[in-house]
Amino acid sequence: MHKEDQPLIFELSTEGRIGYSLPEMDVPETDLSELLPEGYLREEEPELPEVSELDIMRHYTALSKRNHGVDSGFYPLGSCTMKYNPKINENVARFNGFAHLHPLQDESSVQGALELMYDLQEHLIEITGMDEVTLQPAAGAHGEWTGLMMIRAYHEANGDTKRTKVIVPDSAHGTNPASATVAGFETVTVKSNENGLVDLEDLRRVVGEDTAALMLTNPNTLGLFEENILEMAEIVHGAGGKLYYDGANLNAVLSKARPGDMGFDVVHLNLHKTFTGPHGGGGPGSGPVGVKADLIPYLPKPVLVKKGGQYEFDYDRPQSIGRVKPYYGNFGINVRAYTYIRTMGPDGLKAVTEYAVLNANYMMRRLAPFFDLPFDRHCKHEFVLSGKRQKKLGVRTLDIAKRLLDFGYHPPTIYFPLNVEECIMIEPTETESKETLDSFVDAMIQIAKEAEENPEIVQEAPHTTVIGRLDETMAARKPVLRYQKQ
Repeated sequence: MHKEDQPLIFELSTEGRIGYSLPEMDVPETDLSELLPEGYLREEEPELPEVSELDIMRHYTALSKRNHGVDSGFYPLGSCTMKYNPKINENVARFNGFAHLHPLQDESSVQGALELMYDLQEHLIEITGMDEVTLQPAAGAHGEWTGLMMIRAYHEANGDTKRTKVIVPDSAHGTNPASATVAGFETVTVKSNENGLVDLEDLRRVVGEDTAALMLTNPNTLGLFEENILEMAEIVHGAGGKLYYDGANLNAVLSKARPGDMGFDVVHLNLHKTFTGPHGGGGPGSGPVGVKADLIPYLPKPVLVKKGGQYEFDYDRPQSIGRVKPYYGNFGINVRAYTYIRTMGPDGLKAVTEYAVLNANYMMRRLAPFFDLPFDRHCKHEFVLSGKRQKKLGVRTLDIAKRLLDFGYHPPTIYFPLNVEECIMIEPTETESKETLDSFVDAMIQIAKEAEENPEIVQEAPHTTVIGRLDETMAARKPVLRYQKQ
């Protein structure tokens, strides 16, 4: 249901119009049938709109006004750290010496780029408390898989092939069990206790000779710090397993606590979250992985090293799990993260944690009287509420999220983690002002009052968006794959 008369780009199409002008071809034309296998060539021309350049520009400009991003409004997406990306990062990433490099250039001609990546690795080693870092993985989940493959290689190299299980908390990110499965492991769930933390007795119960690793983020997905982490590390290490740190929540402890000091053996980072690389909609991403000394031999190759004042890639790694991404990672995101770290400095990175935690606790306490608070204790960078009170009035958490769109806010994460009924997960990050936080809280309070006094306005939301409420089931089961001329 369109709420304004905005024609589709196909409806603007007029035969014969073009939106580009290419120079005359100065190379021989190639017959694609000689290059591609039979069956891969189109039999008919694609149905593309024929429009002018002006129509194209106006079309995409209009679409951009309908999108919601960090630069256009508050984006409190819990567990995802959608925070502001400083524009100095973009400027540096566009320097000619970085933006115009070719990934296949000889190492001698890209020493500056290699130095930046090597120095970034050194900073990440210090931040995480690891002994070595690789920048290859393309994103967080890819980093998870990479880390687990190194753990698997480590156990196999030691003849310990019985370690086939990875322990995952019941509040974990969904990527954790998925990555473990793809890496060839079986997942085992460890329960949370009444305080939202890993139940140590249940951990002792599930740990054994078949344990390859425990996957954990600290603070956990509920925004709570696992205060028994040293004891947990002792339990897992005592059984011969490794500890894997999901770096999605590093924004809560940045420069305050290091995963390596907590007992973790492997850590992945999200440069596109914690270190302000832009992300969303599937990319771009970057998920460096750090390891302790005994896992260094299994790092993806090539490994970036410094020898005699020069930087080069070392391919002589016989125990490596192999290359996990072409061209040694997403260089543009590396540049942005490096710029952020160098701009902020140690004191600035500590302030990130302090303000992220302060903002989350401030919002949580303001909202607690109007929603159920499953864990009434200090949180870290994010917190969870429950909409059970509103559900009894006929208003679901989904309705609350839809209603927030009418106030111009991207909704927070809902129905995750799964162990909290009608969950609402909010992460304000450190970059938002008190005025923004108060405005969002006021909107949430108004919605809570509407659920009591006028539930229909929430149940039928959104009211002000270009598209009204979608039928999510229908959208998932019968997606519209392409425009068809009538």
